[in-house]
This record gives sequence, C-alpha cells and structure tokens, in this order.
Amino acid sequence: MTIYALSSGPGLAGISVIRVSGPDTKKVILNLTDHEPPKPRVATNRKFNKINDNELIDEGILIWFPGPNSYTGEDMAEFHVHGSKAVVEAIQSSISKIEGCRLAEPGEFTKIAFQNGKINLLKAESISDLISSETEIQRQQAIKIMSGKSSDKFNSLRKRLLNILSNVEAKIDFPEDELPKDILKNINSEAIGVRKEIEKILNDQRTGERIREGFKIAIIGPTNAGKSSLLNYLSKRDVAIVSEFAGTTRDVIEVHLNLDGYPVVISDTAGIRSSKDEIEKKGIKLALNKAEIADLNLIVFEPKTVDFTDFFNHLALKKSIVVINKTDLGIQKIGKEIKKHNPIYISIKEEKNLEKLINMIKERLKNKFLLSQDIFITRQRHRDNLEKCVEHLKNFEEKKLIEDFDKLAEDLRLATRYLGKIVGKVDVEEILGSIFDDFCIGK
Repeated sequence: MTIYALSSGPGLAGISVIRVSGPDTKKVILNLTDHEPPKPRVATNRKFNKINDNELIDEGILIWFPGPNSYTGEDMAEFHVHGSKAVVEAIQSSISKIEGCRLAEPGEFTKIAFQNGKINLLKAESISDLISSETEIQRQQAIKIMSGKSSDKFNSLRKRLLNILSNVEAKIDFPEDELPKDILKNINSEAIGVRKEIEKILNDQRTGERIREGFKIAIIGPTNAGKSSLLNYLSKRDVAIVSEFAGTTRDVIEVHLNLDGYPVVISDTAGIRSSKDEIEKKGIKLALNKAEIADLNLIVFEPKTVDFTDFFNHLALKKSIVVINKTDLGIQKIGKEIKKHNPIYISIKEEKNLEKLINMIKERLKNKFLLSQDIFITRQRHRDNLEKCVEHLKNFEEKKLIEDFDKLAEDLRLATRYLGKIVGKVDVEEILGSIFDDFCIGK
C-alpha cells in the first residue's frame, strides 16, 4: 500500500509539502506530472495536473527519493506546492483516485522507517519530541536522543547481558562440560555491574520526563484567595474565570507555559474548604491529587484566611512556596501557622512582589532542569522497562549459580527482552501504536 499526507502544517502558507511513500510512488508521479520521476534527490520544477482531465492544479517542486535510500526505506516523493487549502485538497484528491493509495495514519511514515530498519524506537520518539518541542531545553534534549547516545547505551547494556546469557546457555546445553572458573565468577559480577548501571540511570530525578512533559506546578489553597487571578497573571491572558464568589473554580484548569525557556504546566484548582456540594467535593479531591503529583505547589492564602493547619498536613511543604495574596487588604490577621512557613507577600491587584515570586519559581526550575550529558529516560515507557529489567536481574542474583542454570537463563532472557523493548530489538508490535499515535499525520 502507498500512503500520502500533508507533511507541512495545515492552514494558509507560502509552501505546503505533500509526502508520498510506497511501491506505487512512481505511478503517482507519472499520473500527476505525465513524466517519469526526475533525478533522485534533485529539486525539479513540475506541473501537477488532475489525473482525469489533465487540468492544471499547480506548478511546484518535485523531489524523488527512490528506496531504500529514503526516510521510510521505500520509494518516496515530496510535492512542494503553494500552500493554499484548495491546492492541497486537489493534489490529495487526485492521489486518492490512484489504485493502491490511501491517506496515511498519524506517524505512519516514521513507523514504516522503523519497521524497515532505518531508525530505532528511541530515534522515532525523539523525532516526535523534536516536532513537539516548544522550548530550547526540549529541543536540546530531543537532539541529544536523536544523536544515538541513549541507543548506544542501552544496546551496550543489552549486549553485555546477551554475553552472560550465552555462557549460561552453554552450561545448559553442555552440562557435562565444566565452564572455566573465571567465567562463572564473571557471570555474577557482570550481571551486578549491569544492574547497578541501570539503577544509576533510573536515579535521574525524572529530569528527562520533566523536560519533555513540562514541570508541573499546582496552585492550591482555600477559596477566594486569588488562585485563578495568579494563573491569569502568569499566563498573561484570561485563562480562568475570576469572581468574588467563593468556589467559582471547580475543575482543574491547565496551562502550558514557556517560562524563560523552561517548559511548565500550571494547574489552577478548586478552593479547599468543607463543602456538601458533590461536584465541588470532587473538585477539591482533584485539587489535592494535583498537589500530590506536582513538582511544585504554590499554596495561596489571603489575609482573611483562618487557621489552615489541617490543610498543611495534606502537602509536602518541601516542594511548596507559601504565598499570601491580597496584601493590599493588610496582613495583621495572618495566623502564626502560616507565618512560620516564610510566605512571600504579594498583591495581584497592585502587582506587588509578583516578579519576586516568579524568580522564586525560576530558582526551583533551575534545580530540577540540570541538563547533563547523561539523560537517557524521557518517557514512562523507558522507565517501566528498565525497572522490570532490574527486577529480573535481582532475581538472577538471588539464585544459586551452580544449581539453577535453567532459571538463571530465564531471568536473563526477560531482563534482556525488557532492555530490547526500549530500542525495538524485540517484537514490540503491542507498543508501536501508542508511540506513533502521538505523531502528527504526515510524519
């Protein structure tokens, strides 16, 4: 099957790129241009016509990439046309009438590239991350993964496990033969070495995932403290409804921000208070859940807030900044329980100390986004597979080396399999959908 899709962004543009890949790509070129494909990888001017009546659609650039030397490994072509909706629809409509051609699914070009061995899973994911990157630090991370350092690391660890496994299986296949004592000794020490390296990778404070997904900040506190006003100020737009009536926010409102190059996801939550309203109670439960999983909590109070000791018991204060808003109303009534947490005093109405608050947030970000050369984990999928690999290596270490060779081999096979899943060295059809569904159509 030959697939096609708009690979550039939708909407009005100077240029749009329509990509075609598959065995019938030559036929698509012939039908649209009435010419054979041009020289490979040479931008060539062509007229593109409707396939039934030869009516001119547009004049643009055609680039021909014969397989296997193409992005997908198949015959591939790119049609660079003027970026109007009418031109793009006319080109795609004509291609759709050619037998054997269909519209591509999200990420299908990259999925075919993976299946044809042009890239591994880590590189496929990094391509998606690069396309989605909104900040400089996200772009840098995606480029680092694309460079292959992570793939090399996981392939190296997997190769070491395979070498151990080959020695164990040799003992199983030839039980009457004695393995050299140094090999028996190295089997254990090498497996422990691999496990410790993986545990070191796992002990990364989730920096790679934070960079990719965004640093999570939850704005929480009692009703009418100014949480929604703070979200609107940080977002520089009216994201949340602001009202003098308590309990206006009942659901979680999330905003993605670029804060001095750092990706941030800020959540405005329902005000915490005793309530009999079932919907509001669910909103409060969501608020507390957000606070629990957030990287940083902004706990917002105002001078009229009564003692909130019980509220603090729900939170990890080490990852929190206590904020007193509405200081234009005076701060005389602020309780001792709140004061002892060294709050920052602000007034959103008078824009007082807001830059100081933002600088405090930035300091927390800097400590969490220390971009080293050794970021290997960028997704939960990687972490899950590494944790399962470590689990089986620990099982391996607990068994008696001389007596349990069959069980040892099985633990090693499973550990090796989980490492292989990260880069795609095993049958991973069950995870391909979830990975490539995140891509845009045309990539």
